[in-house]
Amino acid sequence: MKLIDQHTKKIMEECKSRARDAGLSFDKESLEYIVTNQDMLELSPKGMIPTMYDYWVNDLETLKGKGQYKLYPNNPYETVINTRPAISFYNDNNPDWMNIMIFYHVIGHIDFFQNNLLFKNTWHDDFAGQALADKRLIGQLRSKHNRWVDYVIEFSRSIDNLVSYFDKLQHSEFPTAMNPGTKLEYYFDIFLHEELKGAIKYYFDELERYNELAKQNEVVAEQIFFSDVKRRFPEFETRYEKYMEKEKDHKYDLMEYIRDNSPFLKKQENEWMKSIMNIVRNTSLYFAPQIRTKICNEGWASYWHDELFKKDERIRGHEVAYARLNAGVTSIQRVGLNPYAIGLRLVEYIEELANKGKLDWRFQKLLNAEDRENFDKKTGKGREVIFKIRENFSDFMLINTFVDQDFIDKHNLFVVGKRLNKQRGTYEYYVKSRKAEDYKQMLLDSLYHPPYIEIVEERTNDEGLFIRHLFEGKQLYKDFIGETLMGISYLWGGQVTLETTDIIPKKNPAAGEDKFEYRKVLYIIKDMKISKKNL
Repeated sequence: MKLIDQHTKKIMEECKSRARDAGLSFDKESLEYIVTNQDMLELSPKGMIPTMYDYWVNDLETLKGKGQYKLYPNNPYETVINTRPAISFYNDNNPDWMNIMIFYHVIGHIDFFQNNLLFKNTWHDDFAGQALADKRLIGQLRSKHNRWVDYVIEFSRSIDNLVSYFDKLQHSEFPTAMNPGTKLEYYFDIFLHEELKGAIKYYFDELERYNELAKQNEVVAEQIFFSDVKRRFPEFETRYEKYMEKEKDHKYDLMEYIRDNSPFLKKQENEWMKSIMNIVRNTSLYFAPQIRTKICNEGWASYWHDELFKKDERIRGHEVAYARLNAGVTSIQRVGLNPYAIGLRLVEYIEELANKGKLDWRFQKLLNAEDRENFDKKTGKGREVIFKIRENFSDFMLINTFVDQDFIDKHNLFVVGKRLNKQRGTYEYYVKSRKAEDYKQMLLDSLYHPPYIEIVEERTNDEGLFIRHLFEGKQLYKDFIGETLMGISYLWGGQVTLETTDIIPKKNPAAGEDKFEYRKVLYIIKDMKISKKNL
């Protein structure tokens, strides 16, 4: 692995200049490395962070990757990580024209990392430097505690998807220059999105209204703004007061609660384990926004590499090669999900809607198909709106807000079903649905959604920890329950009880009756032996 040469770096800097002229915003400094496929295989288990701590599972993943590469050789074009400065990796045999297109794509990612609000906890962190410090600390602990270090890493990583990412995001501080009032934050981030169904269509109008008031008189802008909010939403003040009461109590996630309250970890000889839990937890929090913005992020980067490269005179002579490469990356898959394709088309779709004024409530009220098709106010606000989307939206918000029947029909999208052809003895795929609600649900089901585990403090003591899985229609993976509870039990130093819900298929359900029943169960682990009890 080595830094790109000066010739290639000059190309990257020229791409940065053109991207800034187009409106993208990102730090001046960045690092670009040339890597081989071997390097890619070794870095992938570490999330492409060269300074990440060593862990035996990563070695297994590297060996697995080498085996897969022998069977299915591939040539990854680039990888970019959200650090300060941003670091990106490029294959060692890319021609210049391809690097230009890839650089534009990478710059789109960097712009997204450094402006999307879900990443605000990472805006001022040098994660590569922190990871190096963590690696050295774990190395020192290994020299003293040997294999127990890896046990604690493994037990911590088994629950690292349960960290309270959104709670942490909500309580983090904005940079001073952009610190909003608490009431404003609640109104835009929670009230409009969650407490009023369908109010998302007011979001942009309300944001623009507040900004206009702030331009006129920043001192009284908030007061004037909320006087109108109270008129339209009389219940707002009451809900806000209830929200503030709730926020006074800190909500622990499972890893945080064990770290701060475990009788086992409070013993002086076990204090070192908390350092490892902090490393695992902070790493999980740092990467959390990426998995929640995969479609947004890839769609944004794909939009800009296409937008900027097609206008770059250096594309001349490579138009056909670029068209083939771009189609391979952004083509819609009929079976499966391509985040590049869906994300790109949603960004383009939103831009078109905004340019025609179709985000306006007057368009939403139209039912006649011909009127909807011909509606065009020529607002020219498309670019402005997609920049706001880039700043504020996650994958869930993007899909839930903009995947409608017009979008489905425009791109001829459908949900694919799979069935057994008994005559041929083979499985066949078929068009199951072309309805927007079905396609939207398919996309939402594909998103990252870890289980929600709460601590039942009134049933927890020094002898045992009681935790409850809040059932949301999906049961826990039973194959993982035993080993995960074993790790939690070790870190707590005693019995652990998990309350959850099993989905049981009914043997002979009556016509029209639910095919499943839902049964609450307890998993109890004590002295490293696990038992199960129905409630």
